[in-house]
Amino acid sequence: MHRALMGCAATLLLATATLAGCGGSTPSGAPPRPPVSTPTATDVADPGAPAGDAGDPGADASDLAKRAENLARENGKPTSDIAPRDGEVLGGDVSWPQCPPGTGIPEKQGLGMPMPLPEAEYVVLGLTNGPGFTPNPCLADQVRWAKDNDVLVSVYAVSSYPSKATLQKYGADGPYAATDRLGKLRNVGYQQARFNVGTMGQVGLLSPIVWIDIEPVPKFDWSDDLQANAAVIEGVARGYTDAGFRIGVYSTPALYRRVVGDLGLGGVPEWRAAGQTSRAEALNRCGPDWSIQGGPAVMGQWVEQERDQNITCPGIAADLGRWFHRFS
Repeated sequence: MHRALMGCAATLLLATATLAGCGGSTPSGAPPRPPVSTPTATDVADPGAPAGDAGDPGADASDLAKRAENLARENGKPTSDIAPRDGEVLGGDVSWPQCPPGTGIPEKQGLGMPMPLPEAEYVVLGLTNGPGFTPNPCLADQVRWAKDNDVLVSVYAVSSYPSKATLQKYGADGPYAATDRLGKLRNVGYQQARFNVGTMGQVGLLSPIVWIDIEPVPKFDWSDDLQANAAVIEGVARGYTDAGFRIGVYSTPALYRRVVGDLGLGGVPEWRAAGQTSRAEALNRCGPDWSIQGGPAVMGQWVEQERDQNITCPGIAADLGRWFHRFS
């Protein structure tokens, strides 16, 4: 994302495990970009100022979480009216890089990158404009695009290390004792998740799972303390699960270890990145050699045709409703 996070320069920096593509024009035959409304100053949240109350995502988001919990129930049969499939299913993911140039926070301006290919059957929508506490400025338009193109949807969100001001603001606001720095960092992570749940509620976005994007965040660096970084992610994970969402991890084994070391999340599902390689390599990432934290592989991602493309791993297509929402 990673893609979403990294521009062309960062792509070169992480040549063997990069998660980003470079911007460009929309190739012929691609579905049109969403008609994005230019945000006003009040549309783009200031870091640390959540979309609503970070500690209480509000009635809309609370209802959303209950519905998401129902979508995610595991009862031994398909969890929605999405028809079971054989084989692999192609999709894509988008976030702030698909926004028009000039939108977003100064460090993460929109790049006008193309939307998924016409044959994509699902899209994973990014909730953040790079770091935590910054909403994707054209999320509502991307939700509209998903509806107009009748694709299934899921969501992901980037997590990041807090500034001193953000730590002070949210360190004591959450379920963890704020008696030490790790407790405060967990509370900040918790509020990052609650912020994103609030963002979903504002645009009426449903998903049975939230993918936690764990990787280096250019211009919003993680600390050198892996235990401190892991504390943030622990809080993030609890923030989503307390709101009723299932969680998964997006990363590569190397990037995950670089940020949080050997943090275990209980073997939650995994979305595995292959960088600028191929569909075949993305499918290869579904194998056990590419396990991030011991969880089942759901999707592989690769960069091609200026897009972050995704392919479901073997067996996943039999119950897409566990992973994606269909707008009625």
